[in-house]
Amino acid sequence: MKKKNWILGVLLLVGLAAIVYFGRGRIHFNWHVFVEQIQQANWWLIAIGISMIWIGYGIRAARWSVLLSPTRKSSWRETVGPQVIGYTGVALLGRPADLMRPYLTARKLKTTISAQVAVYVVERMFDAGTMALIFSTVLSFAPDKRTLPHPELLRHLAMTGLIGTIGLAAIAAAIRLSGNALARGSRLIFAGFAPRVGDGIASRILAFRSGLEVLSSLREVAVASAQSLLMWGIITVAYLETAHAFDKSPELHSLTLARCMVLMAASMAASTVQLPVIGWFTQIAAVAAVFQTFFGVRWEPALGCSAMLLIVTYLSVVPVGLIWARVERISLREVAVESEHAGEVLAHPEADRANLL
Repeated sequence: MKKKNWILGVLLLVGLAAIVYFGRGRIHFNWHVFVEQIQQANWWLIAIGISMIWIGYGIRAARWSVLLSPTRKSSWRETVGPQVIGYTGVALLGRPADLMRPYLTARKLKTTISAQVAVYVVERMFDAGTMALIFSTVLSFAPDKRTLPHPELLRHLAMTGLIGTIGLAAIAAAIRLSGNALARGSRLIFAGFAPRVGDGIASRILAFRSGLEVLSSLREVAVASAQSLLMWGIITVAYLETAHAFDKSPELHSLTLARCMVLMAASMAASTVQLPVIGWFTQIAAVAAVFQTFFGVRWEPALGCSAMLLIVTYLSVVPVGLIWARVERISLREVAVESEHAGEVLAHPEADRANLL
């Protein structure tokens, strides 16, 4: 675990504690109502939300196989295990454990870690692009977009994200098609006054191009794009069904798709810096604050729904992942350390990218 992440997590926790302490006289919280909201939730809808998330892991595994196909043919059945165990590691050990997925996949399929990390990087590009597309489309055409808090700001943010994604895709396409020429050009530009800078830029361009080689044809791009849209559509359904399960709160039970986009954006932003256990509470508090501040939800159902969203979208994989890891005799903590070390080695140009296993 990185020391700076722990420091940031502690600061966030201290900040939340300070907010609770100084705002305790203004926030009227009833624990009886909170427990009642949880007990009276529609558990069938929550079960649907969990099912959607689990289906999403299967689609994610299938997409991983598609992106890996130019270098290693595999099926989703081979890649779903590392996905489930990897996300279990992230839930329990924090965001730095995210490299467990490419590390475990490389170990299972007997491929290089560099090949799997390349898939991981491209996967993240598809995730960001898909969410930007969904977010901007919904906020542009939703019938209730004017009822959202700061609608113009949200629309501008959505369009900025979409334009940024298109720009990133254009840069990626240029590097994929002409990476060698761009690397030579960077060396020539900086040759006269900063050759080391030029060499550094060139090495990063070539490394990025090497990662983009997983996209060997338009077929992989099309299939991965369709899988990404399907997966994030299913995840959106999970968020909606979980919120609608709190039918004693009119604001939650009638949560619209446009408001769900704002909720998902807040949840994902809160999970960016995820620490063991501490991150759970910071994420719950952040999402509850969005519910209460922007949508007028009372604190009791807001916290109840936020906690349930964390369980559905983030922690529901843990029991399955722990059992799976036990069956395959995998130690989450050991693999997390090994995968983080492998990532650090790959980050250096002098690293042996041929095989770190």
